[in-house]
Amino acid sequence: MPERVEVLRERSETVRSVPAAKTPVRRSRISRRPAWLSDFAVGAALPLLVLIVWETAGALGYLSSDFLPTPLVIAEALRELAVSGQLAHHLGISVWRAALGFVIGGGLGLLFGLWAGFSRRTEHVVDPSIQMLRLVPHLAIAPLIILWFGFGEVSKVLIIAKGAFFPLYIHTLMGIRGVDNKLFEVTRVLGFSRSKQIVRLVIPAAMPGILLGLRLSLALSWLGLVVAELLGSQAGIGFLINVAKQNSVTENIFVGVIIFAVVGKLVDSLVRLLERRLLRWRDGYLG
Repeated sequence: MPERVEVLRERSETVRSVPAAKTPVRRSRISRRPAWLSDFAVGAALPLLVLIVWETAGALGYLSSDFLPTPLVIAEALRELAVSGQLAHHLGISVWRAALGFVIGGGLGLLFGLWAGFSRRTEHVVDPSIQMLRLVPHLAIAPLIILWFGFGEVSKVLIIAKGAFFPLYIHTLMGIRGVDNKLFEVTRVLGFSRSKQIVRLVIPAAMPGILLGLRLSLALSWLGLVVAELLGSQAGIGFLINVAKQNSVTENIFVGVIIFAVVGKLVDSLVRLLERRLLRWRDGYLG
């Protein structure tokens, strides 16, 4: 038996002494193409296919130019408006209205959300009224605002501010109330003051909800701008669409719709970039 053990030991030492065969390592080919470029190419595939089919159907006469002008006709109308300076003028006015309405409505929504989030008594006082006003549609309250303030800039900004207020209020309130109570117990053990709890715990933990509210508020500000400018305006993208409707210039209507869509997407993308920056510390956030 000892001899057998000795033989096995010699064999194991022999196996250890044999150099392991080097496994050829294949170097993975790392693409130098940025990730956002690939995402953009995938996202643009479907719209590009739709444009090709749309242009082909229009060129073959399957679509009426008065009902649905081709993409090339719309692009030509866009170029003419840009060269004449009308597009920049109307777009600048629309962006200014939307930004001002968002600052007023979104700012108030953030303040009320923080106030109600940190005070249960304040929530019981203001939240029922705010929830009731939230359910009033834009088109229902817009005539009343116009009756009170006329067709000037004040009424348009107020309509936009109404849409921007509620998402930031709701998501700020829910973000604060959604902070895990166990984290508060940890901060009490560590001896955090009330202000330090708010700065180091509550605000970072509620930041995903606040940023979601910011994103929705910006979107509703842009949608509220459409309602405000279509009801009555002397300038802006909505005014451009109204004039095109009255003159039956369908391609200009499409230009206005495209401008609304593109600017809204750019604003949404900027907020998502801000989310990636501010929420990078979260392990579960993939952006």
